[in-house]
Amino acid sequence: MRDRVLILSVFVVASCGLAYELIAGALASYLLGDSVLQFSSIIGCYLFAMGVGSHLSRYVKDEDALARFIDVELLVGVVGGLSATILFSIFAWASAPFRTVLYALVFFIGMLVGMEIPLVMRVLYGRKAELREMVSRVLTFDYLGALAVSLLFPLVLAPRLGMARTALVFGLLNAGVALFTAQIFGKELRGKRGIHLRGTVVVAVLIGGLAFSSRLTHWAEQSVFGDQIIHAETTPYQRMVVTRWQDDLRLYLNGNLQFSTRDEHRYHEALVHPAMQSLPGARRALVLGGGDGLAVRELLKYKQLEHVTLVDLDPAMTKLFSTSEALTAINRHALTDPRVKVVNADAGQWLETDTGAYDSIIIDLPDPSNFALGKLYSVPMYRLVSKHLAEHGYVVVQSTSPYFAPHAFWCVVATLKEAGFYTWPYHAHVPSFGEWGFVLASKQNNFTQPERYAVPLRFLDASSTREMFHFPPDMVAPDVEPNRLNNQSLVHYFEQDWHRVIR
Repeated sequence: MRDRVLILSVFVVASCGLAYELIAGALASYLLGDSVLQFSSIIGCYLFAMGVGSHLSRYVKDEDALARFIDVELLVGVVGGLSATILFSIFAWASAPFRTVLYALVFFIGMLVGMEIPLVMRVLYGRKAELREMVSRVLTFDYLGALAVSLLFPLVLAPRLGMARTALVFGLLNAGVALFTAQIFGKELRGKRGIHLRGTVVVAVLIGGLAFSSRLTHWAEQSVFGDQIIHAETTPYQRMVVTRWQDDLRLYLNGNLQFSTRDEHRYHEALVHPAMQSLPGARRALVLGGGDGLAVRELLKYKQLEHVTLVDLDPAMTKLFSTSEALTAINRHALTDPRVKVVNADAGQWLETDTGAYDSIIIDLPDPSNFALGKLYSVPMYRLVSKHLAEHGYVVVQSTSPYFAPHAFWCVVATLKEAGFYTWPYHAHVPSFGEWGFVLASKQNNFTQPERYAVPLRFLDASSTREMFHFPPDMVAPDVEPNRLNNQSLVHYFEQDWHRVIR
């Protein structure tokens, strides 16, 4: 029975330790933006800290191993459990030391987790467990715990509980195991009363944190975004926050602004209408991304369109913009229009199975800030898009800023050319973002800038269209290479360009 308790503790140690690391990585992504180096450095810091903790465990006396294991478990519980709340609060009210605190917490938790498993093995070894069997059982449950939380965290815990409450639940799990272990091994523990007192305090702190975490997180996000939050939701794919200030609604995904209702018409008119005005015979359109329905709203202005398919990964996104009264007023109920079909799937995987052909394909995906998104801007992806594009059709890609991220923007142009397209890059000024870039592409060299538009628009006319396709000297094309899957050069360009802007 006692050996089983210790083995169960190993399972919990592995689960909780990995959970705290995933929460730290997710919060870094959400609050600081995706970065390959950032996520990699968090993993490296955690693993290095585990090694340090394993080394430090040698200084614990054999007779104190069980008591110190319980103390470490309680410490992991309270620090790990409060970690997400601490990080939210620091980012909101004192953002400068955020990275320092982030890595300090990751290191401290990793060090404690690194101490726990050697201590458990020493307790088991002291109980005359056979070394071969002991190592096998401990490592088996260690890896099983890691597997369990790696599946539960993105699919169940984070979407249902959010980051702060998920961390607190794992903290309570740590504390519960510590107190249960202390109860089972009570006769062998020195200072049992002190351990129970510390455990009770830890549990009380974590329960209090659980009771107030949602309110504190809301206050922290309110401070970060500044405006009133009218909707906040964590999905398996992203954190969605909608804010309101007077008549301005704003959508943030993972902390990054996606649109402001005061100027989104500039972005979406530029995205859709130069191509659509040049396709008077268009009957079928495809939108990849754009789960807010704003690009679809612009497409539906063309009465000749018979069918629009929207493919967006996150069902929570399309549901929100199909049901929220405030948001459906913005997209004019585009996602529930009878001409529109909404598909929740990965754009690349869906294209591989779909057999349709489309006159217009609008690619309104998030910026290529990581490899998962970068593959959707790659040569193979655009060749796949080409298979679904009608011979006289157009594809339009939102392509980040040609002013702030010139290498990334022109890399998208080069990638479309590599995939066999003729290209016409252009840009528009959107006050919320500055100069923003798009690339119109076709299988044939057949595009002429529209001189007029047949549908009512607020921003575009002949003059503004001519200006969009003209690049001034401070936005000339640099020398870049296409974005291929084996090197994902676009992701590197994107990180380097934006790092120069925000550093």
